[in-house]
Amino acid sequence: MARKLLTLLMALVLAVLVAATAILRPDRAAHIVAAVVAHNVCVKTFVSGFSPEVAFAEITDQSAFLLWRPVMQYQLEQAPNSVAVSMFGRIFGRAVLHQGFGCVMTNETQPYQIPRSDLRTLIAAEMPPLLPEIAGETVVNPEQPALKAALDHVFEEPATAPKRRTKAVVVVHNGRVIAERYATDVGIDTQLLGFSMTKSVMTALIGIMTRQGRLSPSIAAPIPEWHSSTDPRHEIKIEHLLRMTTGLALDETWLGFDQSSQMYLHNDMASFAASAPLIATPGSRWHYSSGTTQLLARIIRDNLGGPEQALAFAWRELFNPLGMRHVTMEFDGAGTFQGASNMLASARDWARFGLLYLNNGKIGGEQILPDDWVDFSARPTLNTNYGAGFWTNRGNRIDASRREPGAMPRDAFFATGWLDQSIAIIPSRNLVVVRLGDSPGEVGRLISEILAAI
Repeated sequence: MARKLLTLLMALVLAVLVAATAILRPDRAAHIVAAVVAHNVCVKTFVSGFSPEVAFAEITDQSAFLLWRPVMQYQLEQAPNSVAVSMFGRIFGRAVLHQGFGCVMTNETQPYQIPRSDLRTLIAAEMPPLLPEIAGETVVNPEQPALKAALDHVFEEPATAPKRRTKAVVVVHNGRVIAERYATDVGIDTQLLGFSMTKSVMTALIGIMTRQGRLSPSIAAPIPEWHSSTDPRHEIKIEHLLRMTTGLALDETWLGFDQSSQMYLHNDMASFAASAPLIATPGSRWHYSSGTTQLLARIIRDNLGGPEQALAFAWRELFNPLGMRHVTMEFDGAGTFQGASNMLASARDWARFGLLYLNNGKIGGEQILPDDWVDFSARPTLNTNYGAGFWTNRGNRIDASRREPGAMPRDAFFATGWLDQSIAIIPSRNLVVVRLGDSPGEVGRLISEILAAI
């Protein structure tokens, strides 16, 4: 009898393991890990100009990849310029460079297309920037000892892990850079990954299109897959996408098994996100989700007429007016901005973007964003610290994003990305602080020390 029970128990355990494997698909998690690593090594090597060995070492030193690191290898391929990441002797992820457009995560079964616009023409603005120049051609060293000490702290490496790996810090006060510092392999013009800070850029593009009457947060999201009146998803509005309150099954857990993460395995990322079913009434529930922002990116592309038109719009209406000259917008395999992540820009250019929001959407006397767009973006969503494309201190939660007791102003809000990429926007102090790096970097402490110094 005992043997039969043991046999039944073992059969049950085996059945559960088989079912879990079928549902969770650990092979997909491995593909996601490999694709992310391949993309990071590709873009940091071919766009940022870092050593591929350093790029691989830094990305795989993160907690999400440590378990995979012993079985991972990368290889640079020259025809075309690409990076392949293999595990157990098999390629699990590949990213291909497309000159001027960063790297595309792909594999042999996924075709890709990239806009064919002449990037030089797009960058060559017909009019000078509306934003006055924020600094000269050389690095601005801090004058105040306390400000220098703040930068010393965020760049110094502790004796034990975790490492900070800060790449760049730029402090803009009253419209001018008053302090900046860069790692040894980074310069004023080096383009650095913003990861999810890209979401804030998508919010800005939606804002510009709203001011022009092309879109509105209050309208139903123009997603063809949801068009039918019998589809409950047709109640999802653009604002729900901006605030991540769609109710779609796109919750992001950063474990590789969730739908938002698995989106990156697909040639058409937004199409995959659009297939997610509804699990809650739109507007009733918040959960962080890259998939919702990728849907916004496709809305931008489709409304403007295609990938090239979307790219031209971004340069004409946003980057050129701000004087952002060192920017790379990446695309997925279907020609849609990778709006959920992966835009690159120099640290000063990220600061220029922050100044647009610090100045309430107005630059050089011209209103770029709608009058109320900054408040709309920084207003908390439900009972969270998230606004519309930005994290915010303006809510009532005691754990408001980046808030340091007694030091961080309540009007502050942030564009943030993985590994503590951050643009802190603090209107009451007329301050923008940018921190970029490859490991969590104590951004709260940095900003607190900068606030005390100025």
